[in-house]
Amino acid sequence: MKSLSLLVLIVVASMAITEVVDGAGECGRVPADRAALRLAPCASASQDPNADVSARCCSEVHTLGQNPSCLCAVMLSDTAKSAGTKPEIAITIPKRCNLADRPVGYKCGGYTLP
Repeated sequence: MKSLSLLVLIVVASMAITEVVDGAGECGRVPADRAALRLAPCASASQDPNADVSARCCSEVHTLGQNPSCLCAVMLSDTAKSAGTKPEIAITIPKRCNLADRPVGYKCGGYTLP
């Protein structure tokens, strides 16, 4: 069942990737729950702090991280939670990707981006 859910998440994410994130709200015109689908490649990295972070995941996190409030909204979204994302681990992904321009120290709910 978990594999089926992940497969559905990946299929929907591939359809959502072409959407532009601009406009009003944390992630523009795209709700954070929908923007969260872009982080499907980060599924294992957001659940296990020792899991490898894929280049695709890092690319998506870098893109969303250009707007730290969107990145936080996505990591704390209901979609991310239902996919098994652990926020305390997800917030470590920008650092694990070695993103030089990551929003270090940004308050993300009850968490702070390292």
